[in-house]
Amino acid sequence: MIRAIKKNAKLPEKVTCLLKKGVRITAPFSVEIGKEVNPERIDSSLIIYGAARICGENTLIAQDVKLGYEAPVNLINCQLGAAVELKGGYFADSVFLDKVTMGSNAQVRSGCLLEEESRGNHTVGLKQTILFPFVTLGSLINFCDCLMAGGTSRKKHSEVGSSYIHFNYTPQQDKATPSLIGDVPRGVMLREEPIFLGGQGGIVGPLQIAYGTVIPAGVICRRDCITAEMIWPPSVLSFEPKKFVPGIDGDISRKVNHNIGYIANLLALRQWYRFVRREFFIRFKYGEALYAGALDVLDEAIIERIRQLRLFAQNLEKTIIAAEKMKKNLSGIVLRKQKQFIRDWPQMEEYLFGNSEEKISLKKKETFIKIIQRQSGKANSYLQTIQALTSVQTRAGMDWLNDVVQEVAAGCMKISGVLRQK
Repeated sequence: MIRAIKKNAKLPEKVTCLLKKGVRITAPFSVEIGKEVNPERIDSSLIIYGAARICGENTLIAQDVKLGYEAPVNLINCQLGAAVELKGGYFADSVFLDKVTMGSNAQVRSGCLLEEESRGNHTVGLKQTILFPFVTLGSLINFCDCLMAGGTSRKKHSEVGSSYIHFNYTPQQDKATPSLIGDVPRGVMLREEPIFLGGQGGIVGPLQIAYGTVIPAGVICRRDCITAEMIWPPSVLSFEPKKFVPGIDGDISRKVNHNIGYIANLLALRQWYRFVRREFFIRFKYGEALYAGALDVLDEAIIERIRQLRLFAQNLEKTIIAAEKMKKNLSGIVLRKQKQFIRDWPQMEEYLFGNSEEKISLKKKETFIKIIQRQSGKANSYLQTIQALTSVQTRAGMDWLNDVVQEVAAGCMKISGVLRQK
C-alpha cells in the first residue's frame, strides 16, 4: 500500500534549512538529517538525488558533492571533499578526499581514507582501507584491512579487478592480516608503476606487493610479491593435505614482521599528513575540518592494527595451552618464538604508541618541508605540487619517510628477537 503525502505535511527542520541554503534535494520528504548535524558543515552546492539519511556531528560535505544518483545513501560521520560522488550505499566514519567516486551498493565502514580521484564501482566493501590517489576498484569487491598505492594519473592507475577479495581472517580466528600493496614512502610521491590485481581473484593477508606487480585474473595469491614489475603466476601448493588443528599456530615471525611493517608505514603516512599535506588542506573552505577527519582516520588505523596484534598475542597464550593439552608437539624454535613474542609484546606496544617517529631523521624532514613550502607557494594543488617535484626533491622526501619506516621496525626488532628470525 502506497501512502500519499498529506498536502499540509511539513518538512523536517534540518531539511528545510538545507533547502533554504540552496542545497538541491530532489525528494525532500525522503531525506533524513540528524539533529546533531551542523548545516554550516554542509555546502550549499550539495545535490541529493532521491532518498538519503545523513547523521553524525562530525559530518562534513564540501563543494559540489553528489549523493544517491543510483541508489539511497546512508552517510554517518563522514568527511567529504570537493566533487565527491557517492552514488548509493552505506558510508560510516571515513574520509573521502576530492573527486572520489563510489558506485551504488557500496559498504564503506569505519577507518577508511580514500585519497584524491580514487574510485570504486558498484558493490564494493571496505573497512580499515587506505587508497592512494587514482587507485581504482572494480565491482563486487571485498577489500578490507589493506593499503594500496601506485600509478600516476587517472589514465595510469593501480587497479583491482571485479570479484576480488583481500582475505583478512584466518582459520585461527585472528585479523592480524593487513597487506601493503605498494608502500607509503614511494607511494605518496605518485611516480610508481601501477599494480594490477586481476579479477575473480584474491590475496591472502598479510602480504606485501611491489609496484608494477601483475597478478593475473583468477589467481589466489598467498605469497609476497616483492620483486617489482613481475607477473606472478598461480602459486602451487607444495604440500600434501594434512590435519588442521584449530587454535594452534605455527611459526609467527612472518606475520609479526608484516604487521610491524604495516604499522610503521601508517606512522610514516601520519607524518606526511601532519607536515606536508596540512598545508594544502587549510587553504580552502572546510579544509581544516577535512584534514582533522583524515588525521582521525589515521590515528584510528594505527590503534586498530596495534589492537589486532595485541589480540594475536593474547591468542598465542591459548595456542600454547591448547598444544600442551592435546600433546601436540610444536618444534622448539616455534614454541620459543611464541613465548618470546608474548613476553615482548607489552614493551613493543608501548614503543609503537610512543610517537618515536616524531624524532626520526629531523634534518631530512625539515629539508623536505622547506621544499614543499617553496612549491606550495605557487598556488598549485596538492597533486600538482607533488607531481612537479624533481627527482632529487622526490628522493629527499622518500628518504625521510623510508627512515621512519625502517627505524620504527628496527626499534621493535631491538625489543623482540622474533622479528630477527625469518
